[in-house]
Amino acid sequence: MTPRREHPQSTAEVAIVGAGPIGLELAASLKRAGVNYLHFDAKQIGYTISWWPRNTHFFSTSERIAIAGIPIQNSHQQRTTGEAYLAYLRAVVEQLDLQIKTYEPVIHIARQADSFTLRTRPLIGEKEYTCQKVVLATGDMAEPNSLGIPGEDLPHVSHYFTDPHVYFRKRVLIVGGRNSAVEAALRCWRSGSSVDISYRRAAFYPQSVKASILPDVETQIRKGNIGFYPESLPVEITPDHVVLAPLRNDRPLLNQAFLHPTDFVLICTGFNADLSLFKLAGVRLHGSEQVPEHHPETMETNVPGLYVAGTAAAGNQSRYRLFIENCHHHVGKIMVALTGKWPAQLGTIAARRYDVPLADIQTN
Repeated sequence: MTPRREHPQSTAEVAIVGAGPIGLELAASLKRAGVNYLHFDAKQIGYTISWWPRNTHFFSTSERIAIAGIPIQNSHQQRTTGEAYLAYLRAVVEQLDLQIKTYEPVIHIARQADSFTLRTRPLIGEKEYTCQKVVLATGDMAEPNSLGIPGEDLPHVSHYFTDPHVYFRKRVLIVGGRNSAVEAALRCWRSGSSVDISYRRAAFYPQSVKASILPDVETQIRKGNIGFYPESLPVEITPDHVVLAPLRNDRPLLNQAFLHPTDFVLICTGFNADLSLFKLAGVRLHGSEQVPEHHPETMETNVPGLYVAGTAAAGNQSRYRLFIENCHHHVGKIMVALTGKWPAQLGTIAARRYDVPLADIQTN
């Protein structure tokens, strides 16, 4: 029996799509300002953080990722873990009683004469909403970058590093050479795995790997503890080996390809943003990174009344420049555009709030 499709109507001044940290911070600001809003997420709050392997620490310090003026406290005063941060976000939602329609993805958005129509698909049926303004805070990690090679869908291949325990006393080939790949390699090796890295570049770039882990991985490679195949690219994955091809001028030399035996393949080549709602709404996307067109002072896109917040404002970031910690001001700019007032409570408490240049964030 086909489920009955429902189309109940609901209206609000503002609709927020995306319940990551910046979407939640905007919701908190709107609620405090007395603005009627609706908030949607296709999954759970902070969903992409739940992909992280256990006990992974933020590179950003805790005061930089706090939201809505509510500080992050812990017993060790060090960088927080993904699990602890999700607990913090849940506490923020409960403390401020933020109403979020989780597991209700927005599947269509259309601009009307003086409003927007949003259609969603919750667990049962479909629903339709009308609002005057829309803020897309959908992040930049909707799906992994695919290599597009045979065997990538085999059961021993993953784009998600969940726990080094999975690879204990097994051979694992890690594909990639940025932070996530390097950290996965070090954690797997220290957990008892036999680890090799395939990276398309000749060496790790200091701009792409945090200073806290770069010397460590270089030492382990130099000592022979971790294998390293620079300027290489997987071209095929089989149940018991990977075909690696050397790269020259960024092109694989297939006639020089070789077999690398392995038990598991972990592909850490980054993620892509889901920009489908921007396209549906008519937002212009620019360049190879598909950056949504927006006014830097208001965060309003070329579609009047539609705004972008958080890392989604950078499209598909090939070199990361937007993070949680330097997106708080997006909320402030949107609030000024909507209400005329900058919110008093953004980021952490005022006593520990400070600006950091992008270069320092990347170094950190």
